[in-house]
Amino acid sequence: MTRRTSLKITDERQRLLDKASAIVASDQHDDPPMSDVLDAALTHLIESEENIQNARDELDPETIQRFNTSVLGLRYRTSVESRWR
Repeated sequence: MTRRTSLKITDERQRLLDKASAIVASDQHDDPPMSDVLDAALTHLIESEENIQNARDELDPETIQRFNTSVLGLRYRTSVESRWR
């Protein structure tokens, strides 16, 4: 990841920030700073990935994949093994 001194706020990014801000806000009158919204989103992403990895030993693949998102998901690949050797 490259460090940037500014973050371009496109219309789509603003829409996502507004939705995330509503989730992070303590009530309908709260307007949390963008840094809090970004921190919450990043923390959620990291914790979700850890939860999916931890659940791999406890749940079957179909159940885990029900929690996939457009950003984070677990895929299982089938393979064919040769038993010839």
